[in-house]
Amino acid sequence: MFEIRHSDLAGRIGRLRTRHGTVETPAFLPVVHPVRQEVEVSELERMGFDMLITNAYITLKEYGDVRDIHDILNYSKPIMTDSGGYQVLVYGSVDVDSLTMARFQARIGSDVAVPLDKPTGFGLPRGKAEQYVELTLKAAEEAMMMGDRSTVWAAPIQGGEHLDLVEYSSRRLLEMGYEFFALGSPTELMEAYEFYTLARMIVTARTVVPLSKPMHLFGAGHPLTIPLAVALGCDTFDSASYILYAKDGRYMLPSGTACIDDLGYLPCICPVCSSTDAKELREMSRDERIARIALHNLYTIKREVDGVKQAIVEGRLWEYVVQRSLAHPRLAEVLQVLKDSAEYLEQCTPVFKDRALFLSLPVDQYRPELTRFRRLVCSNVRSDRKMLLLLKEPEEHPFYTSSKYRSVRAAIDTMAGDDNTSSHGRDNAGSVQIAYYSPFLGVVPEELSDLYPASHTVRVRHGLVYDEFPTMLEAIVQFVRSNGFSKVLVEVDDESIRSLRMVRDALQGVDVEYVNSDELIECLSRSRGG
Repeated sequence: MFEIRHSDLAGRIGRLRTRHGTVETPAFLPVVHPVRQEVEVSELERMGFDMLITNAYITLKEYGDVRDIHDILNYSKPIMTDSGGYQVLVYGSVDVDSLTMARFQARIGSDVAVPLDKPTGFGLPRGKAEQYVELTLKAAEEAMMMGDRSTVWAAPIQGGEHLDLVEYSSRRLLEMGYEFFALGSPTELMEAYEFYTLARMIVTARTVVPLSKPMHLFGAGHPLTIPLAVALGCDTFDSASYILYAKDGRYMLPSGTACIDDLGYLPCICPVCSSTDAKELREMSRDERIARIALHNLYTIKREVDGVKQAIVEGRLWEYVVQRSLAHPRLAEVLQVLKDSAEYLEQCTPVFKDRALFLSLPVDQYRPELTRFRRLVCSNVRSDRKMLLLLKEPEEHPFYTSSKYRSVRAAIDTMAGDDNTSSHGRDNAGSVQIAYYSPFLGVVPEELSDLYPASHTVRVRHGLVYDEFPTMLEAIVQFVRSNGFSKVLVEVDDESIRSLRMVRDALQGVDVEYVNSDELIECLSRSRGG
């Protein structure tokens, strides 16, 4: 049913196979009303939306169960149906039971169907949330017992901000045998700008549901949320935001939303914005204005989805998400979730990439490629030398091509009286292990200095505050301890000395000496008895 083609972080470009065709993910599914369609379905198809979602409950009330949903919408590609959970969330209940809704969705030919869930929403007391989770699980079990194999059934995960309930719900649904999952109740979270809670909900569900299984996110309809949702493991998402925003005169931007009355210009080059200006748009009839803004909003959403896909292919999804997260203070809070989820995000992050990593902010030290590298160095690199010479990170890469390395290596070779070293000095029999320390990478031994990503980064050079890079300090301490060095000579400057003093405090029993660049060779000679 689901094939992964490219991956980065927990985001994937995949192929979701249904009986009405294959859909490339990540994919945004526009919500289409089964009776009133403000934007024609043919227009959505022309724009490149290869899957839609509609409301099965409204369809049942309007048409009964005698017609195929594809005939009703006049759309031949895959259609997902929501069972009426939104109506349950808004009105408390619907006048149909879950088994009836499951059978109805199967009869009308839904490609992806959702059991009639009881959304927990946001702010629901825990006791009520527990009841709603159990009701949802009961409906999900009924749908699975039908034995319908032609429909992809989406397991509705509930629990809201109660993360233990999200975990419990995910585990129970997985045990039932579901292959497709859908995280419910995020709409109210996003309306309250609770992106941090939403991110934790996604990660909680995803740590239970294997990444080989696709996951849908209900109600994710703003460009701001799409990069985050994809990076954390969501493959499809839906919303009616494009038309609801348009009715309120809200114009979507990649980094937020603007009221059309406040715009002097239309900062977009989609077909809508290229053919009119802000004043003309405001002066149109209400229906025409709504239609135009809705189309613009759809173009903006699709552009964001395609931008995320390109970032996955290029292996720069981390950078893309961090950039987007800085667009709003509440969204910036999710950087903490990225930091805390480094091990989880590492699962689908390639070991090697074709492009250099851009490292700009302290949070970048937690990106999976760097977490993996620090673990590799501290767990696998073993040196039988007694002294560690720890240099500042040079600007030239690989490390052994830098002028600093060459001068230090030449001095060590001269002291050792050994003129038969290899061109890189890696076979030198002297007693000094050379490495450099990096705010982002931790410790980089000379032997691994050309291994990805050590020589494949472009980092900010000025204004670094070393106190903001605890992973570097932890890596230095762990590397020294795991190798048993008795002497550590650390090159420092005015920016690094204050933070690196903690290395001496943490390494009791190890002779740690700090030296500036001008005195490095002299101090090295003295330390080796030269």
